[in-house]
Amino acid sequence: MKYFLLSYLFFLRGLAPVLAQTPSATPPLGVWADDTGDSHIELYRCGEELCGRLVWLRQPTDSNGKLRLDQRNPNEERRNQPLQNLTVLQHLHHNPDNDRWEGGEIYDPENGRTYSCYVSAVSKDRLEVKGYIGFSMIGKPHYWQRVK
Repeated sequence: MKYFLLSYLFFLRGLAPVLAQTPSATPPLGVWADDTGDSHIELYRCGEELCGRLVWLRQPTDSNGKLRLDQRNPNEERRNQPLQNLTVLQHLHHNPDNDRWEGGEIYDPENGRTYSCYVSAVSKDRLEVKGYIGFSMIGKPHYWQRVK
């Protein structure tokens, strides 16, 4: 009995670090600065998904003083919508196996393209955001800092 109890305690001791690393489905909600410092993106819940919208731009207006528009959008009907509050991240679902929000899309208004995307928390105040075509190994990760 003594050896069983000792073995059980060692088992629990070995299990503690694994349990401490169990991923949580807590989404990285809040406002994040992109790695260029040119925009802030608010990540928010949209149903069971994670979405994001542009809430601040370093240059919110064009050279004429008018709000910058989504001029490169492939859908001509959307080219007159302002960049401010534009949804740029959508359809991200939590994957508990790797604790990432993935399976979604990120839209780049600079070139009008939409990419597959994942978001992963590096720390409480830092995210890895990666847009890619095809495989997530292809593409450059970007690191966003929490604003609030």
